[in-house]
Amino acid sequence: MDGSVPASAPVLAAYRYCEAVTGQQARNFAYGIRLLPVEKRQAMSALYAFSRRVDDIGDGALPADTKRERLEETRALLARIHGEEIAEDDTDPVAVALSDAARRFPIPLGGLDELIDGVLMDVRGASYETWGDLKVYCRCVAGAIGRLSLGVFGTVDGVGEREAGRAAEYADTLGLALQLTNILRDIREDAEGGRTYLPADDLAKFGCSAGFRGVEHPPEGADFNGLVHYEVRRAQALFASGFRLLPLLDRRSGACVAAMAGIYRRLLDRIAAEPAAVLRGRVSLPGREKAYVAVRGLSGLDARHVSRHLSRQAARGRA
Repeated sequence: MDGSVPASAPVLAAYRYCEAVTGQQARNFAYGIRLLPVEKRQAMSALYAFSRRVDDIGDGALPADTKRERLEETRALLARIHGEEIAEDDTDPVAVALSDAARRFPIPLGGLDELIDGVLMDVRGASYETWGDLKVYCRCVAGAIGRLSLGVFGTVDGVGEREAGRAAEYADTLGLALQLTNILRDIREDAEGGRTYLPADDLAKFGCSAGFRGVEHPPEGADFNGLVHYEVRRAQALFASGFRLLPLLDRRSGACVAAMAGIYRRLLDRIAAEPAAVLRGRVSLPGREKAYVAVRGLSGLDARHVSRHLSRQAARGRA
């Protein structure tokens, strides 16, 4: 990280803009990154603001052809950022901030190309027959964000070469866990927009192939609870694997990840406890519970829990 050179006034203004976007539009994300040192928090805000721009194009009301055109324009801007062609006085604050962040941290900017690819899947109205199909989409729109974030976090000193090499895999898997939780939380909202992300073979297995548009209660004859619990178990397994990232991060980066992922993990527990709630509206956590998760993360409780679990597994393997 090139943290020795202070950011100029235009760059600091660009970061403030990105932090404002993050605070207004991503409360869970903003909750986690406030635990980071200033430089990392700024870089994460720049990543979020660029990612949000891509998502907003995909979610907007523009015709599909116009969305594709805008996304390719955004990809061209990303190429300019990657090529260090953005000046500090550029009129696009997100580009200025992300350019500076990419100079200070080893951010794999190709992950943002993957995000654009994922949003293009949405624009095309892609559907997913199997979990393997959906996983490709989730890796683009969420796994890539995990790997991008790891570029800002870095790994803690003393981590073995093998484990450091697996950190990106864990970050990717944690992103999949968060995205699958999002998909479960947003079943009704997505259905109202004409989308169902859950795999078609899973829907058929539980009698839910008819979809959920306009439905506030599980469809008659469908095992909706069974479907949700099936997907919850898949997400829980992804969280368990992805949380292996925590001991590889420094204390504050680990706290950030533990806070963000912990909020979603608790959200998953709420969905599991009352699956039909996702058909009535968006399930969320109260602020006090989010604060508790953040305190747990900052204290290192989650990272220590994962470390103890891995140590027990290793001991059983040696026995």
